[in-house]
Amino acid sequence: MPGKVFYRAVRTERCAECNYCREYVCQSDSCVGCKACSLACPNEAVSMVEREISGYVKVKINGETHQVPERITVKSALELAGYEFTRFPEKNKIFAPCEVGGCWSCAVEISGRLKPSCVTPVQDGMIIKTDVPRLKRLVHGFSGHTVGGVGTPWWLKGRRYIEAACFACGCNLRCPQCQNWTTTYCGKDIPMTPFEAARKMTALRKLIGVDRMAISGGECTLNREWLISYIRELRRLNPDREARFHVDTNATIVTPDYIDELVEAGMTDIGIDIKALHLDTFLRITGVGGEIGKKYLKTSWMTLKYVLNEYGVERVFVGVGIPYNPELIALDEIREIGEKISGISTEVQVCALDYRAEFRSKIKRPSFNQMYRVWGILKDCGLKNVVCQTMYGYINPEGRVYP
Repeated sequence: MPGKVFYRAVRTERCAECNYCREYVCQSDSCVGCKACSLACPNEAVSMVEREISGYVKVKINGETHQVPERITVKSALELAGYEFTRFPEKNKIFAPCEVGGCWSCAVEISGRLKPSCVTPVQDGMIIKTDVPRLKRLVHGFSGHTVGGVGTPWWLKGRRYIEAACFACGCNLRCPQCQNWTTTYCGKDIPMTPFEAARKMTALRKLIGVDRMAISGGECTLNREWLISYIRELRRLNPDREARFHVDTNATIVTPDYIDELVEAGMTDIGIDIKALHLDTFLRITGVGGEIGKKYLKTSWMTLKYVLNEYGVERVFVGVGIPYNPELIALDEIREIGEKISGISTEVQVCALDYRAEFRSKIKRPSFNQMYRVWGILKDCGLKNVVCQTMYGYINPEGRVYP
C-alpha cells in the first residue's frame, strides 16, 4: 500500500479530562485512526500521529476477499479496496459527511448488521456489503420546545410548547461556534429506524399537545433515505390537517430534487441556515475546506432560491437563518445577504442569529444594540418578516422584544 498513511490519536497537554471522546464518540478500545475524537474534542486536545502497520486481516467485500491492515476503520478498508467516499452526495460513491458515526450515511452491512463504516473497526473475517438500505441513524433529544427553530413562524414563539422536536446526530460542517456540538459530535447512542423515531415523535406530540413536529441537528438531511422515510411515516401517523412537519437544515447538500422529495413525503415547513454570502466568510464560520466549502455555499443558496420560487411561502413555510457576530461577518455582508433574499422574496421569514462562544469558539456574544442594528439593516432591505435573536429575547417584525 505505497503512499497510504495510517494514524492513531494522542492526547496533548490541552486535555481537560472531560472524557467526552470516550463516552460519546470513540467506538473502539484500541485506536483505529478514525479521527472522530479529534473532531469532537472541545479543547482541541487530540493530535493524530502517523503509525506503522502492525499486521493484516482478511475481509470479504461484496463477495471479494481483500487483505487489509489491522487497526483501521471499515471505511479505510473499503478505500484500500477501491471504493470511493465523498462529502457531497455523488453517484457511485459512498457519502460519508459526518465522520463520527452519527448520521450513518456511510453505513454498510457487516456480517448481517448495519454499522457506520467511518468509525467501525475492521476485524478479521468480516463480511461486508455496501449496497444496502441505510435506514438507521442516531437521533436524540426528543422534547417540547417553546421557541422552535429558524423555520418556526415568529408569531408562535414564546408561548408554552409550540413544537415537539428531535435532533439528528452528525453534521457535515465544522463550525467552531457550534451550539449543538454534543449532537454534531455524537457517535455512541442507540440508532433508530425512521419508523421508531416517527412513533416516538408522534407520542411526544400527543403528550405535550402541539401540532408542529420538528427535526434539526447536527444536520438532519445527511442521511436522505432515512429522513424521507421518517417524514413519510410521520405523516402517516399524523394524518390530521393540523399536523405540521418541520425540517431545519443548513441546506448545503439539499438539492432541488431532494426538496421535491421532502415535500412529496409531507414536509410543510423548512428552516434554512444561510451561513454567508462570500466564500471566505463561509469558510470562517463553518470550518470546512475551500473546494467542498464552495460547493456547500453554492448549494445552500440554490436550494433557498428553489424552494421560494417553486413552493413560495404558502405551500411550504420557509424561514431563513442569518448569523451575526462582528468577529465572523461584517455588516456590509449582512446587507448584501438581505438584499439577495429580498430579491427572491420579501415575504419570507428571516431570523438573525446572535452567534456566541460555544464548542471551541471564544467570540463575545453580540450586544442587544448590535443585533438591533442588524434587524434594522435587514428591514431596510425590504424584508417584511425579520426576527432577531438577542440576549434579551427576540425582536419581532414590528420591532418589539419578547422573551
